[in-house]
Amino acid sequence: MSDATSASPQQEQQPGIQAQMQPQPTSEPRADPSGKMARKIAFITGGDSGIGRAVALAFAKEGARVAIGYYDEHEDALETQRLIVEEGGECLLIAGDIGSEDFCRDAIKSVIAEYGRLDVLVNNAAQQYPTENIEDISQVQLEKTFRTNIFSMFYLVKAALPYLTAGARIINTASVTAYRGSPHLLDYAATKGAIVAFTRSLAQKLVKREIHVNAVAPGPVWTPLISATFSEEKIRKFGKETPMERPGQPDEIAPSYVFLATEGASYMTGQVLHPNGGEIING
Repeated sequence: MSDATSASPQQEQQPGIQAQMQPQPTSEPRADPSGKMARKIAFITGGDSGIGRAVALAFAKEGARVAIGYYDEHEDALETQRLIVEEGGECLLIAGDIGSEDFCRDAIKSVIAEYGRLDVLVNNAAQQYPTENIEDISQVQLEKTFRTNIFSMFYLVKAALPYLTAGARIINTASVTAYRGSPHLLDYAATKGAIVAFTRSLAQKLVKREIHVNAVAPGPVWTPLISATFSEEKIRKFGKETPMERPGQPDEIAPSYVFLATEGASYMTGQVLHPNGGEIING
């Protein structure tokens, strides 16, 4: 897949449109489903495309009813919904800006109104804006990146907690950049580091309530955010620095979320999984 990324042009808008990518990321689960999430209700931000779409499909195939939050990528969101419904599942679409606490409250209320409860919250949506120098990071960019990537997690957890009961799961999307840094994504990497600390701290806060909080820190993954972030030259080289010498596909990341959302992870909280193509990460 790595060589084929040369066919995908850079997009102009964040967080990117999956329908415009060539080749298309692969989202369908690779393993046969076994009903591990039957009767579960899940809300996934950034669920219209990329990792979020793959997670939504994997959850739905395991029996969950899902709601996906997204910004304004309606075509991608409708395609995710179509794929889930085609498999006999249910998918509620909720469009809006997760950087707004009001929207986050309303989104959780919409999930409860539609399904009656919430069992799994996946905080996945993010944005990134490469810059050569720290002086190039404007106040507007800094605030937007933090508001989207980490403030939203506070907003959604606050809104969801009244509905989460023992056994519920909160899963946050961190990044390999939280551990090894990124000189051209200073603000993005900082938010991902904050997500790791947030995950560990929230896990300790909620452990007595038997609510499990974990994270996934993917390495380079072929998602719309990549084609909306980097130049065509960087897209061609994307992921080749990993030991596997290629970027991951969303369907290779989604199983980590399924594991953390199900009983296989019953003795895990405050932890981070690292599907990253073989890079050794401490922490």
